[in-house]
Amino acid sequence: MTQYGTTHLVPLAVFAVGLVGAVLLGRRHASYDGPTRFSRAWALLIPLVTVPFQLVDLFTNFDIGVTLPLHLCDLAWVAATWALWTHRPYPVALTYFWGLTLTVQGIITPSLHEDFPQPRYFAFWALHLLIVWSALYLVVGLRRAPRWRDYRAAVVTTLVWAVTAYAFNLVADTNYGYLVRKPGTSILDLLGPWPWYVAEEIGIVVTVWALLTVGAQRLARRTAPG
Repeated sequence: MTQYGTTHLVPLAVFAVGLVGAVLLGRRHASYDGPTRFSRAWALLIPLVTVPFQLVDLFTNFDIGVTLPLHLCDLAWVAATWALWTHRPYPVALTYFWGLTLTVQGIITPSLHEDFPQPRYFAFWALHLLIVWSALYLVVGLRRAPRWRDYRAAVVTTLVWAVTAYAFNLVADTNYGYLVRKPGTSILDLLGPWPWYVAEEIGIVVTVWALLTVGAQRLARRTAPG
């Protein structure tokens, strides 16, 4: 897929429309106590949409460097499903932090070699768009702001994933999480060479997540009833 070609711009347009819809729906459901039927239906929709495409890709186009569920977005859709079904703080925080930083990075500068109408193309966009929409629905719409304990838990969880993915990369000669080398063209090109860009990315991410925590808490207080 060519970045900012037609098959990239169309999903970006759908993404933008979905952002507005996710926030508006969240605001409408904010007065409900606990997960709504809509939230749980959305929770079921995510695996129903993403898993079949991933299975097709697994059995028809297997590539050890791409197909295994070791990218962070593969964990993010699980967190989003969990968060939408339960509204518990920990998965909500993971969905929010992963969705609005690392997943958005994949949407803006996707590292995707397949194009429409290949299964991996649909799997990629379904996965990324649904995760970010879920984050906005839960935190901006429903005002379920992460607490600082949730921030710390998300940082620790992400570091555990990074160490695990990097160890697998060394054993299998892969590049999950882009922890070994940068993808072809991405935001990471603005950072230094390996391994410095990994350290720089960690520093940027934890700082941005802290700012997102402050922003979400202020938004929740400002829009709280009464």
